[in-house]
Amino acid sequence: MDDATKTHSISDELGANIPFLRRFARAMTGSQQSGDTFAATTLEAILADRSVLDGLDAKTGLFKVLYSIWASAGAPVEEGESGARAKAQKRLASLTNNSREALLLHTIEGFSFSEIASIIGIDQPEAEVLVSIARQEMADSTAGSVLIIEDEAIIAMDIESIVAEMGHRITGIARTREEAVKLGKADVPDLILADIQLADNSSGIDAVNDLLADLGQRPVIFITAFPERLLTGDKPEPAFLISKPYSVDQVVSAVSQAMFFSSTETLHS
Repeated sequence: MDDATKTHSISDELGANIPFLRRFARAMTGSQQSGDTFAATTLEAILADRSVLDGLDAKTGLFKVLYSIWASAGAPVEEGESGARAKAQKRLASLTNNSREALLLHTIEGFSFSEIASIIGIDQPEAEVLVSIARQEMADSTAGSVLIIEDEAIIAMDIESIVAEMGHRITGIARTREEAVKLGKADVPDLILADIQLADNSSGIDAVNDLLADLGQRPVIFITAFPERLLTGDKPEPAFLISKPYSVDQVVSAVSQAMFFSSTETLHS
């Protein structure tokens, strides 16, 4: 493979992983704007010096550079002056160092423990311990009520079971935008977990925005089979996003994260 072909191949690999880099950056910082800024800085750093990827596959290298830049900036998380955001910051400060990031990398982004070790700059056994610690600390710190907006009955029941086993109360399961708004107003949830496309071809995004307009800001997790279609940078996007098909670990991690932050960015169609 000549240099030009190799460079083109690396560029293609990096491009394919940018939506997921941005997803991780937003979840890590708690903000779309801040996350996108770090993702852009990461790409600029790689374009300036491709040697930072030496010895690593494109995806691992991309995330390693992002993490290094974020950590060198003081590992900032969106600041909240009062209310739910301030409470989330206090919780974050109490977590074991690097544990939340390790959990995100493993359960949401699908990295192995050895890859996490490379990204964060630790050894593999420590990466395994950090993921375990994060799960326990987050589970112990948050519990609340959850509204599920999902039109596929089997998936809705599966999510209900996972969330209930985490110790959260399910306020209801809605299959349409209208049902979601009705259920949300009748029993106000702490967290909304929503599919994008609903049974009557209505939008889960619209349902969520209706609820937030009436109930005020609260954490939201979106579920979709095509996350890259939502992570375009063209409009406001969700801070928490689960790809279908999902794993139990992904749901547990996203719910814990969303509850922990007590705020979210939402889509506007």
